[in-house]
Amino acid sequence: MYRERPSLVPGAVLWHTSGVSEDAERRVLPDGCMDLLWTGGALVVAGPDAEAYVTRVPAGTAFTGLRLAPGTAPAMLGVPAAELRGLRVPLADLWPAADVRRLTDRVRRAESPPACLEQLAGERLDGVDPLVREAAVLLGRGSGVTATAAALGLGERRLHRLSLTAFGYGPKTLARILRMNRALALARSGHPFADVAATAGYADQAHLSREVRSLAGVPLGDLVG
Repeated sequence: MYRERPSLVPGAVLWHTSGVSEDAERRVLPDGCMDLLWTGGALVVAGPDAEAYVTRVPAGTAFTGLRLAPGTAPAMLGVPAAELRGLRVPLADLWPAADVRRLTDRVRRAESPPACLEQLAGERLDGVDPLVREAAVLLGRGSGVTATAAALGLGERRLHRLSLTAFGYGPKTLARILRMNRALALARSGHPFADVAATAGYADQAHLSREVRSLAGVPLGDLVG
């Protein structure tokens, strides 16, 4: 069972999946975000995905995660997002082992591990570049790369470098991912696919279908049904 709620960390979502009774395949769709995970008694970082991340989850495995808003996690981790693209990495590979042991013990002993994850992130989230936040907002609204760069007062090359560091991929890829997620939200709320395509800014329904299959690896109907 999957549950989520808005986090106390601005822009973040706290989520939990309980252990399943048998081995299962899990498909994680790209969303422009990075997650701090607590699973199997360890802290793990899920890097940004440019396409669906598919993995086998052993029976009984549970996850608690803090999904950080696009561009936020590198400010907490001190690691460029592009270095973690498509990866799941133990936090101990990124931070000093002694620090991670202390934090792991803190989460393990916490009355509420999810709340403890929020505290850990909140204590370390500082200095997120305002340009990063604004770029995510503009691209998420469907602004093109040229228009976004102009609105931020940047050249397109600088926007690209900024995006690699903050989001893990260039602004065009981030815009595609965020548009797909807007489309999925519309489709899951019951809108006809043709209306979804028009509202989310695709050329037509066929364009929507191609983009979803390219990024998610399965047809749109599989994600909505």
